[in-house]
Amino acid sequence: PSFGKPSYGKSSYGKPSGPRKPAAPAQPGARKLALKVLLDVHENGAYAALSLNKNLPRDLKPEERRLTTQLVYGTLENEVKIDHALNQLTEYPARDAVTRDALRMGVFQILFLERVPDSAAVDESVKLVKTMGMEASAGFVNAVLRNLIRQKDELSWPDAEKDPEEWLHVESSAPLWLVKKLIEAYGFDTAKQMLTYREASHPTTVRPNLLKLDDHGFEDLLRKKNLSFRAGVAPHAYLLEGVTEPGFDPDYQAGLYSIQSSMLAAEAVQAKPGMKILDACAAPGGKSAYLCEVMQLTGRVYAWELHEKRALLLDGVRRRLGLDNLRTAVKDACEYRPDMEKTLDAVLLDAPCSGTGVLSQKPDIKLRLKESDLPAIVETQKKLLNTVCRYVRPGGLLVYSTCSVLPEENKAQIEAFLKEHPEYTTEPMPLSFPAELRQQQDGLGLQLLGFRDQVEGFYIVRLRRNY
Repeated sequence: PSFGKPSYGKSSYGKPSGPRKPAAPAQPGARKLALKVLLDVHENGAYAALSLNKNLPRDLKPEERRLTTQLVYGTLENEVKIDHALNQLTEYPARDAVTRDALRMGVFQILFLERVPDSAAVDESVKLVKTMGMEASAGFVNAVLRNLIRQKDELSWPDAEKDPEEWLHVESSAPLWLVKKLIEAYGFDTAKQMLTYREASHPTTVRPNLLKLDDHGFEDLLRKKNLSFRAGVAPHAYLLEGVTEPGFDPDYQAGLYSIQSSMLAAEAVQAKPGMKILDACAAPGGKSAYLCEVMQLTGRVYAWELHEKRALLLDGVRRRLGLDNLRTAVKDACEYRPDMEKTLDAVLLDAPCSGTGVLSQKPDIKLRLKESDLPAIVETQKKLLNTVCRYVRPGGLLVYSTCSVLPEENKAQIEAFLKEHPEYTTEPMPLSFPAELRQQQDGLGLQLLGFRDQVEGFYIVRLRRNY
């Protein structure tokens, strides 16, 4: 299932920043489900989207599902700002995880969800800790949240002019080290837009199975389903509004269409019938599938995945879509295979990365990612590049992509690669990319920014092997 995130947020303290959806009315169980997911994220290191998929019952009412999702993502997306407020409301923090996350969720509702009455936010939070077996915390939760209601207009916030880094850290709830890195790389104004950008809506990106439907046929199918859709940026991409579980749709299960992001990385390969292509870090399989379909089941797409459980996703995609030219395997793409030297027409390396380009879709990354993680990430990317580049035949193409906005993973990584590999040169994005995106190229690839380009923050570079 794909969970859309509703809009919310404030661009400056106490002032609404843009369009926001009315909060869904409280439904029995929604807040308890949301708290369960938040605890899973904070205590177990779970990914929010996967925890939602695991914990939300299939028969949950749509309005209850929307509220649960809104509470989870909203609390995570604004956690630093919420904690900054909480620190002013109590002399000591909550002593247990349940009380702490219930308080955070209550603060989120009071500060950000204008359609939820303050009194309801307090009452529901008190009920929540009681249902979780924390009756002793009920009075504490009640006192803190009622104190917030009385004092929310007097809360103290960092001064944007005197300390812009601290202001942006709290305003965006991004870690301070990331704020500093983005300001250094892009300047304060752009960093601010990157970190505070929130989509007005969160549509689900889908595309037809090109073996079974063309764009017109897919549009007819969507109309028959009475779905609201519009064309996306990538070729064959469509954005669906108000859809929360397309994975349960019989037409999806029958292989008529796929849920997919990062299509542009696969499009950059410009696959042609008969090619031999490696997707080196392939799970969950959307890009491999796109390549197979464009090639009309000719040639071969080798899809490698390091982790066996994720490789099972590739097999599921192959079966669901009928991809007879897809060959999946559990392999470490860092390990060199001499038999593949100069044998492939193209390699797609959508490398493991920091995920800093998709913070608005996955706000829990802001809580998980540490600055100390970056050197290992960059080193893994380098190893992957230096290994898989050897498989491309002269005249073939290597496409490198990440969902990061950090220069050390993108532009600096490619600059270092080209110094070590003079046999490669960069070339522009294909004409199938929208002109407004191609204009953003700088000679060393294309850095997409969500606030500017209305897509995920991907980096893509095409590298042609000349000899």
